[in-house]
Amino acid sequence: MEENTPFSIKYWAEDDKPREKLMLKGKSVLSDAELIAILIGSGSRNESAVDLSKRILASVENLNALGKLSLQQLTAFKGIGEAKAITIIAAMELGRRRRSEEAVELTKITSSKSVFNIMQPIIGELPHEEFWVLYLNNSNKVIYKSQLSKGGITGTVVDIRLIFKTAFEHNATAIILAHNHPSGVLQASDADKQITRKLKDAGKNLDINVLDHIIITENGYLSFMDEGIF
Repeated sequence: MEENTPFSIKYWAEDDKPREKLMLKGKSVLSDAELIAILIGSGSRNESAVDLSKRILASVENLNALGKLSLQQLTAFKGIGEAKAITIIAAMELGRRRRSEEAVELTKITSSKSVFNIMQPIIGELPHEEFWVLYLNNSNKVIYKSQLSKGGITGTVVDIRLIFKTAFEHNATAIILAHNHPSGVLQASDADKQITRKLKDAGKNLDINVLDHIIITENGYLSFMDEGIF
């Protein structure tokens, strides 16, 4: 017969139980560890679900880092089996998708930060490079966005003709370029600058402005326009 211990959440005061606390006081008062404890449901004889969650969080920098952990990495924590690991991964992915959907609502580009807000949830945390193009109308609203390449930026993978063909198909009057640096380094390479110049020159001849090129990382961005690289 299993011995009851003070580590079990069921013996805590009502206000200290994560589920009850959420019902009584609302979701915003719960800590990250308490929210994760609700996901995993239970701890062990020697560790409550909240303490287990705190231990997991202490091993990563933040929730973004937690969202990147694989099934194998999560199950390496004592007390986390496949079912609990899958629940955490699913919750983190739902959060990422929600951020992405919220970003879509930010359709009007008013600054380089607007582009970052749209694209960071999409490419900011990827382990590989992706090159995207945002297509804008006369009001600087994003009417379409598309991934142009994956894996790097060179003259061979960025098809200039395809970019402007897509612009004409969507009646875009301007475009903004965006790609990510998985390394986290916010510095434009020679290849970045070269393809930007080519696109800007081509756009002038077609009356489609290349407004900016944004390099995005998990926590920040570099704007060619803001930095005077154009």
